[in-house]
Amino acid sequence: MDTLLLSRIQFGANISFHILFPTITIALGWMLLAFKLAWQRTGNEKWMEAYRFWVKVFALSFGMGVVSGITMSFQFGTNWPGFMEAVGNIAGPLLAYEVLTAFFLEAVFLGIMLFGASRVPVWMHTLATFLVAFGTTMSAFWILVLNSWMHTPVGFEMRDGVAHATDWMAIIFNPSMPYRLTHMLLASGLTVAFLIAGVSALRWLWGDRSDAVRATLRTGVFVGAALIPLQILAGDFHGLNTLEHQPAKVAAMEGNWETRGNVPLLLFAVPDEDARENRFEVGIPNGASLILKHHAAGVVPGLNDFVGEDGNVMHPPVAPVFYSFRVMVGTGFAMLFLSWGAAILMTRRRAGVEGLPRPVLWAMVPMALSGWVATLAGWYTTEIGRQPWLVTGVLNTEQAVAAVPAPMVATTLIAYLTVYAALLIAYIGAILYLARKAAHGDRPETTTPRGQPMAAHVPGE
Repeated sequence: MDTLLLSRIQFGANISFHILFPTITIALGWMLLAFKLAWQRTGNEKWMEAYRFWVKVFALSFGMGVVSGITMSFQFGTNWPGFMEAVGNIAGPLLAYEVLTAFFLEAVFLGIMLFGASRVPVWMHTLATFLVAFGTTMSAFWILVLNSWMHTPVGFEMRDGVAHATDWMAIIFNPSMPYRLTHMLLASGLTVAFLIAGVSALRWLWGDRSDAVRATLRTGVFVGAALIPLQILAGDFHGLNTLEHQPAKVAAMEGNWETRGNVPLLLFAVPDEDARENRFEVGIPNGASLILKHHAAGVVPGLNDFVGEDGNVMHPPVAPVFYSFRVMVGTGFAMLFLSWGAAILMTRRRAGVEGLPRPVLWAMVPMALSGWVATLAGWYTTEIGRQPWLVTGVLNTEQAVAAVPAPMVATTLIAYLTVYAALLIAYIGAILYLARKAAHGDRPETTTPRGQPMAAHVPGE
């Protein structure tokens, strides 16, 4: 492997690990706020107990996200100096806005949120929870602004090979930003919904019949059931936007080689890039044309349109985009069937959690990580699908990579993968430990200084 490929793999490994944790904290912050407000409104201790448990998961996820984000940002200088040299005038301010409007906000109020529940007035603690949740969302906003601009760059001009901003509003609200932001926020909501449902189902299977577990299990199932149709709809709009601005990516997603109508929706195939064809196709007739053009004869772009006369390929590698897209969609439909099935079982005759058979509860346990699977598959689809461009039409990956010896990149890649594997195992193990500890009755009672009951101190108190 050469330096370019190794650097791409290394950055992909870094961002794959990092994105797992913001995907949780973005929506979990709002879920914690909902738990806190429910407790204030009803006075029911189950909501404060739920807050106390899930704020520990938030703290753990936040710490992992910060650390992995720092190492990822270093790679702009060590592995991809050409990126900041060419588009740093745009990327730099957007990253700075993320720090100023989001990271500082989270850092200031996170301490109150984690350690101040019994030390400050209830309204102040609730406000801190809101500001942390708002900060995580603003962080996602600015990062997705930059990422979207890299896919659909507008509002700039090139001078001597360097991008200069001419319209910041056009840069921020670039053509793909609304679709990517909506898709990511819904993905975070689904990730958290299934994480809460899966961990709560595991606690129930371990014998925890507390009101808090009942409440969080119901919350996870119904939030997931509500969000998954919205995500499917948002994904459709996002796909149409991608067809307009990045047709080569859509062609790779569909495994379509020739521009034509009546294109089938391939459920399975083995793309052969050398032969420029698919093997073992299994598809739904006219399906891709119906989805992308909304009529059976709709013309879908083909990959062969993006090969120059000199044989130079200007479309992404087909197989990774093709397969990752199907993993994302397949996981989404698994979420749909499980959440809707569980919601129907719980609402039928008002059975509640007791209406869920053990096989359904056990199915929820591995689905606790389904949001991670779908998110990673979606990011692989969109980021590999941008190749060979780093900034579409402006800068390709080969122009931006550093002249670092391949063995050095390989060595650091192995080190990263080793550390990340250990951290991921430790993270999942920590959540399982917290769940088992809570399932065995680790719920001591306490009160706030104002005399208002709380289920327990939050971490560190």
